[in-house]
Amino acid sequence: MKYLLATSLIVGSLATLAPAAQARDGIGAGGAAALGVLGGLAVGGAIASSANNGYYPGRPVYRAPPPVYVEEDYGPVCHFERRRTIDPYGDVYIRRVRVCE
Repeated sequence: MKYLLATSLIVGSLATLAPAAQARDGIGAGGAAALGVLGGLAVGGAIASSANNGYYPGRPVYRAPPPVYVEEDYGPVCHFERRRTIDPYGDVYIRRVRVCE
């Protein structure tokens, strides 16, 4: 904050003490405007880059998610079996049946 205040005071005093610039000797009004815009961009870029402090965070870092603990279900153990069944008409079918122990 102190540097900003000191810089603004120095720039303000230089702006009030400097004589008015005039575009002469081959530089027309358009050229003077272009040089003013170019100078403004240069000063603005310098101010913007000074606030960054040149810090770049780098590449993103992968972090593993925290472990998840799941309670085991102690219910019956089930599985599927294939069973051959015969219908009343004598046709044979193989069906999957769930069997729990």
